[in-house]
Amino acid sequence: MIGGKKKCIGLIFGGESNEHEVSISSAKTVFQAFNAQINKERFTVEAFYINKYGDWLDSDISEKILIGEIENNKTKKQEIFNQEKINFLEGIEFQNIDVWFPLLHGFNGEDGSIHGLLRFTKKPIVGCGILGSALGMDKILMKTIFSNLKLPQVNYLVFQNEDLNDEEVKNKFINEISKELNFPVFVKPSNSGSSLGISKVRNESEILQALEKAREIDPRILVEEGLEVREIECGIIGNTKLFPSVIGEVKYESDWYDYDSKYHSNNKITIPAKIDSKITKEIKEIAIQSCRALNIFGFARVDFFLEKSSDKIFINEINTIPGFTKNSMFPMLWKASGLNIEQLVAKLVDISLGL
Repeated sequence: MIGGKKKCIGLIFGGESNEHEVSISSAKTVFQAFNAQINKERFTVEAFYINKYGDWLDSDISEKILIGEIENNKTKKQEIFNQEKINFLEGIEFQNIDVWFPLLHGFNGEDGSIHGLLRFTKKPIVGCGILGSALGMDKILMKTIFSNLKLPQVNYLVFQNEDLNDEEVKNKFINEISKELNFPVFVKPSNSGSSLGISKVRNESEILQALEKAREIDPRILVEEGLEVREIECGIIGNTKLFPSVIGEVKYESDWYDYDSKYHSNNKITIPAKIDSKITKEIKEIAIQSCRALNIFGFARVDFFLEKSSDKIFINEINTIPGFTKNSMFPMLWKASGLNIEQLVAKLVDISLGL
C-alpha cells in the first residue's frame, strides 16, 4: 500500500449546471470502482453532493444518493444564508480528505471553478487545474488557440455578447453565417457540455432560433460548418508525460450526436476504431499536442471528426471531466487500453499524487 495508510478520496458531484444528472451517474460509477475489492485496501471515499441550488450536503446524505437510498431530486434548497453566516461549507467535514476527485460536469466544475475552490485546501486534485479546465470548457478560446497552432479544425464563426433583439444585429449574423459557411451548420454555446444548447441548422430560416437557444446558456456563441464525418475519440491521462488511449468511434442512430444519443440511445461503439494506422498515430499526436497547448493534464477526452470523403482529421474539442457513466467513452477507451474502471480510478489518483 502506497503511503502506509488508506487515502481518503473526496468525491464531489451534482452541481448547479445543466449536466447535474450526468454528474450523478458518473459519480455512482466512480464510487463503485473505489469500493471494489481491489481498491478497498488503498482507498476510502467521502462523497460530497452539491444539489441543484448549489448547497453542499454532508457525506452521509451524499453517499445515500450514490447508493440509491435517497433520490437526489428530494433534496431541497437549504436556507442557511444570512448576513452573518456566509460559509457555504459550514457543517461539511472535509479535513480528512487526502485527494479530491471532482466530477462536476459543466459550469462551476469543468470550467475550473471547483479547482480554484479546492486549491485553498492544499490537497491534490484529480484532473487538471484552473487554467486548463477554463480553456477546455470555453469552445471559443479553445478554438482560437488551436487556430494559432494551425491544428486542423472545421470552418467556424464566433459571435460574442451581441444583442439578438436588435434587428440589424440579427440580420448581420444570418447573412454572415449564410455567406461564410456551408449548410448544415452547428450553433453552440461557448460554455456548455453534453451537446446541451446545440442546434443543427439546415437552412437560413433556422439560424435565429438556434442562436437564441444557444444564448440561453451563454451569450458567446460558436457556429461551425457541418461535414459528413465519423466521430472519433481519444482518452488522455498523465501529468508531466501524457499517454493516449486506443482510439474509439461512436456511431449514432440519431441525425447527430446530441444529448439523447450520448446518454439514452444504443449507439454503436467501436474500440479500437477501424481506421488506418497512420491516421491513428496522427490523432494521438494531435490529442497530446492540444492538451499541452491548453495546460490540460490528469485526464481528458479529446474528440475528433474524421471526414468520410477524404479521411481528413479535424480536432473538435477537449473534455476535461469526461463522463464516467456506463455509456461513457472515456472509461471504455481505457478498458480497451488495459485499465478497467477500478484500475483507472486508482491510476488517476496516483497521477494526482505524482506516483
